[in-house]
Amino acid sequence: MAGDALSPRALNRATLARQMLLCRAEATAEQAIEDLAGMQAQAPLAPYVGLWTRLAGFRARELAELITERRAVRVPLMRATMHLVTVRDYAALRPLVQTVLARGFAAQQFARDLADVDLAAVTAAGRELLDQRPRTRAELGALLADRWPGHEPTSLAYAVSYLVPLVQVPPRGIWGATGPASWAPAESWTGCPLGNGATPDQLVCRYLAAYGPATVSDVQAWCGLTRLGEVTERLRPRLRTFRDEQGRELYDLPDAPRPGPGPTAPPRFLPEYDNVLLSHADRSRFIPDGRRVPLPPGNGARHGTLLIDGLFRGTWTIAQQGDAAALHVKPFGPVAAPDAIIEEGERLLAFAAADASSHEVRIARPA
Repeated sequence: MAGDALSPRALNRATLARQMLLCRAEATAEQAIEDLAGMQAQAPLAPYVGLWTRLAGFRARELAELITERRAVRVPLMRATMHLVTVRDYAALRPLVQTVLARGFAAQQFARDLADVDLAAVTAAGRELLDQRPRTRAELGALLADRWPGHEPTSLAYAVSYLVPLVQVPPRGIWGATGPASWAPAESWTGCPLGNGATPDQLVCRYLAAYGPATVSDVQAWCGLTRLGEVTERLRPRLRTFRDEQGRELYDLPDAPRPGPGPTAPPRFLPEYDNVLLSHADRSRFIPDGRRVPLPPGNGARHGTLLIDGLFRGTWTIAQQGDAAALHVKPFGPVAAPDAIIEEGERLLAFAAADASSHEVRIARPA
């Protein structure tokens, strides 16, 4: 039987504590990325804001160096979406989610376009071409289409990027730099073989450490794998169980932080599409009204979401004109403590718009 009941607020505070969002952590960027089991990186610069909001004294160059030194990589991973992970974690986690990526490819038009093609031959040719030098999907697709004429180049390129472990290489994802989305084989880029990877048991425990307490459905929503109920049953003697207000069983690590509903949650500016808002099947601990998490266009670090009292209660945008930068905050409802939001917003501008000589935080009236 599940144990004590946890309210939505208690769940919120437990996950905030693990996500370093109750107070900034004294940790390195590399440690934080691993503690979070990776960071959503669909927008290339989003992890910089995600680390700034979580770490005391974070500087953009710290993450940039991890990427350029090939100690961290931006890769398709959980839910077949782009994530930032350390090379150690990539070697451990990528083999586990290969089936998720293969399933994601099979469900798309790309796969249907290649129904009569030997995919093993396509992926082998693609790996060879990318081992020669990093290439964009457009470049890769054009070269593959020379060998498989009459087939859509884009579909050929996507077959490789879904089915072959690849890394999106810098300068893409480097603060202050720009570059195309070019790809290289992960093992040749990092020098780290993938091997057999982590076990499903280890994957579940990593998730609970970063996002728990959680249901089996929550874990599956995060990683895209299925049938993890078998894993939690196997782990049950090592876990602690709770229940939510709907009576659903929640699993957790025995010694993980569970501060209860009491702690104050300061305002936090998150990047667009932060994993803390995406990694549960039931997102109500952070999004009680079921609002969609936006993914605006762009490279990141100019748009995001706002947590007020631990809940998704607004969005933000940085607009810069000349030497003046303004942070536009759009709350979804009345704001009880605007001064705290302004103070945190000024800190965000000092980080994300450090080159501007003037900063201003503007809180819009709720629509």
